[in-house]
Amino acid sequence: MSDAPDKSRAYTYVLLDSVRILVVDDDPIHCEFARVYLSTPTAEVETAQNGAEGLRKLREGQFDLVVVDLEMPVMNGFQMIGAIRSDPALRHLPVVIVTGLEDMDSIDRAYDEGATSFVTKPVNWRLLSYQLRYVLRAQKQAAAA
Repeated sequence: MSDAPDKSRAYTYVLLDSVRILVVDDDPIHCEFARVYLSTPTAEVETAQNGAEGLRKLREGQFDLVVVDLEMPVMNGFQMIGAIRSDPALRHLPVVIVTGLEDMDSIDRAYDEGATSFVTKPVNWRLLSYQLRYVLRAQKQAAAA
């Protein structure tokens, strides 16, 4: 067996199950990167520019997971997490934070509000894909229990 990396793995998809992801971030470049790097033949990515728009889309559509930035206009990520957790129809939705904030207060506050997972920018999109796959798997197992 060779120690050389398997180059064919670089082009395989991580998100294999059918999934709808909402990415909420006021940075249009980050939203486009999310669309490019997280979309697969079975994973659909939609975006919103702030927490209020994101909540509207969550309430209108069926999503399996939401990825939220913390620093946004209109409604920030902390407020959005609180609104999701207080909505009976959304309260079990996994919320993954992807933000430039990495101070302990922001991390603690996000988890206190109800975040499921926390990732800091700049994003390693491959690693984030695996983390999302894990969060989705854990959510399915919890729902089945």
